[in-house]
Amino acid sequence: MYKKYFPYFKNSKNIYLDTAATAQKPSIVLDAINEYYTQYCSNTHRSNFGDANRATTEFEHTRELLKNCIKAKESKEIIFTKGVTESLNLVASSFVKDRFDTVIISSLEHHSNIVPWHMQERSLHKGLEVVNCDEDLTFDMEHFENLLIQNPNSFVSITHVSNAFGKLHPLKNIIQTAHKYGALVMIDGAQSLPHFNIDMQDIEADFYTISGHKTYGPTGVGALYVKAKHLEKLRPYQTGGATIKDVSYDKTVLLDSPFKFEAGTQNIAGIIGFGKAIEFLQNIEYKNIINYENEIYEYLYEKLGEIKDVIFYTDSINSIGSLSFNIKGLMAEDLGILLDKMKISIRTGHHCAQPIMKKLGINGTARVSLAIYNDKNDIDIFIKGLKRAIKILKD
Repeated sequence: MYKKYFPYFKNSKNIYLDTAATAQKPSIVLDAINEYYTQYCSNTHRSNFGDANRATTEFEHTRELLKNCIKAKESKEIIFTKGVTESLNLVASSFVKDRFDTVIISSLEHHSNIVPWHMQERSLHKGLEVVNCDEDLTFDMEHFENLLIQNPNSFVSITHVSNAFGKLHPLKNIIQTAHKYGALVMIDGAQSLPHFNIDMQDIEADFYTISGHKTYGPTGVGALYVKAKHLEKLRPYQTGGATIKDVSYDKTVLLDSPFKFEAGTQNIAGIIGFGKAIEFLQNIEYKNIINYENEIYEYLYEKLGEIKDVIFYTDSINSIGSLSFNIKGLMAEDLGILLDKMKISIRTGHHCAQPIMKKLGINGTARVSLAIYNDKNDIDIFIKGLKRAIKILKD
């Protein structure tokens, strides 16, 4: 239904089922990047000639698009970064490090939301606490509240949607509970925006991180939402061109947010392309995306469930995008290799989520991750290929 918008599928015979790693890009994004480089390639926020002004206008237009998309109150709350990893590290090093005794994370975090806390010499029960999950990977709200009672005024950093399993966390409930105990909350939103819209005024997150390349935009682009009241306490972790209001040999005066956080020449073409990805999603409308993807996800879950010896780790009710599984007695990596020879692209391994894999007693999983360009025919070809791979490995 939506494949026609994505040139990749005109040039590749692959069945692409790895969008949680990176999404394919629609023509509108690729055309915008090409137009910038071929028609008005100039730096932003510096020169005052026509092409430079156009570049700055298009660049800042993306900021406005993103602000409106996630319902941030002010443009200064949107800071461009290289992606979710940089956004998480920025907040960890420039806001949390010397201000909070305890950081609380979930059991389903990507390494990008674990390693930055280790770099601060935090470890389990020594400045870092981890919320339990149930057998179906559901977030344990009772354990979370107990941790907050024991560690009030802590910093909570939680993924919205698990990249490894597609599991949705009860975000609004988590944030409300955290705020009740004086905690601030950062959300890893890497897997969110491609699948559903986010309303900052509704969920009331303090920090929210966004990926460009998982949202049909270019790689090397992302954003960090910071609630306005926290901006003064968030320190830039790098400085240089475009961040400066005044410099002498005695002192430096930085610009206000967001510019003081965006040092150096940004990925201008990428950010302009990201703006077109946002427009692309808005033109389709999220209600249509949600309905379509839910139908495809349920179809995938049903068809996989018919395969003998399949092992699931979540249900399909509170999950979106990604579905992880194993086949009893087989290695996920072997399945991935054979499927690749059939031109079916999935991901296998620990998906940068080793702690939860260890807790489950497995080395990793096979993961299928879906997007609006996938359809039931893709699923049928995948299931046929998977059955063939299983037969080869078991014979």
